[in-house]
Amino acid sequence: MYSAHHLNFKEEIRVEPVALLQSLIRIPSPNPPGDTREIAAFIASIMREAGCDVTTPAPDVKPEAVNVIASIGSGDPVVMLHAHIDTVPIAETEAERWSVDPYGAVIKDNRIYGKGSIDDKAPLASMMVAMLQAAARMDNLKGKLVLVAAAEEEVGGRLGTRWLADSGHLPMCDFIVVGEQTHNKVAVAHKGVMRATIQTMGKSVHATNPDRGTNAITAMARIILALENYHQELSRRVHPIVGVPTCNVGVIDGGSTANAVPDRCTIYLDRRMIPREQPEAVQQELRDVVESVDLGDASANIADFLFSSWFDSTTDTPLAQTFMQCVSDVLGDDPGPVGYLPGSDAKHLMDNVRGEMIIFGPGSYEVAHAFDEYVEIDDFNATTEILRRFIEEALH
Repeated sequence: MYSAHHLNFKEEIRVEPVALLQSLIRIPSPNPPGDTREIAAFIASIMREAGCDVTTPAPDVKPEAVNVIASIGSGDPVVMLHAHIDTVPIAETEAERWSVDPYGAVIKDNRIYGKGSIDDKAPLASMMVAMLQAAARMDNLKGKLVLVAAAEEEVGGRLGTRWLADSGHLPMCDFIVVGEQTHNKVAVAHKGVMRATIQTMGKSVHATNPDRGTNAITAMARIILALENYHQELSRRVHPIVGVPTCNVGVIDGGSTANAVPDRCTIYLDRRMIPREQPEAVQQELRDVVESVDLGDASANIADFLFSSWFDSTTDTPLAQTFMQCVSDVLGDDPGPVGYLPGSDAKHLMDNVRGEMIIFGPGSYEVAHAFDEYVEIDDFNATTEILRRFIEEALH
């Protein structure tokens, strides 16, 4: 747990990225419940002592969801480093499968284990180290560097980055790096998602003579088959980086007992959207699928649309090209660009960038949200070095 003990070692932490990451892991910040006061205080204290201008805003409706914004320098260009400080909680079935203390930040086999180690405290630690090094040479800084340590990402970001942007806490930026798991490649796009609920209504009768009723589950089966055909048709739309849009029925609920014809059935679907697909058009497509199905005496409706935006960018500007070159120099490999399959807070920052935005960080999302989450120390060190070089070349 976080205590004053952590702050006694700030000088060591500043020069030792691994020590900083371990300290961050040892401060639990699961969401739900999303209480980030402790980890935010730790981050704010370190950045403030380094000479950064620091604020810790939180929304009135959830004052425990504290964010940290630290900045140095002034003028243009404005570069933002963004990472989130909340993690998913440890599920009951997950807890017994951990081989180490999930908040112990254990080092084993050149890996740092812990809840949030890869998602998202490794990118955060790398960004903090890079900014601390820049702060030590603040007099030579040409432009402004902003670190955003955001709450609420794991539950959609509405009271985190979205609130920060809408409330005027974030500057307009020339370049933004959103920390997530990209194997240290430069990602410039991720999919969006449209969720929806479909319900069919029939007539319930005793199952001894089911033809007197109207089976809502049978009607829903026809809709599900139509949605499967729609999913197959979507494969014709191909985005060069993130692939194709998809439609998946994830939950079905209907009926109450085997000896009655069900009069209600509900499904919950997930429609992944590629960049440039418009939410209104996707909603209409889903309505058209439902309305195209012959349901006989049954009826259906689709509702409860919930949209989370896609993100896309380019790497054409000088700042983006500088970042790409730093990745190439450190990794000795193709820097990308690539796609990022999960979502991120990048979607909330699209109105805060007048240049370009990328998603970048160590490791893979495939080890996040699971037992024995870890980050490879070599990958983490590479992330830190890439960010350090980029800031050195872009702002000095």
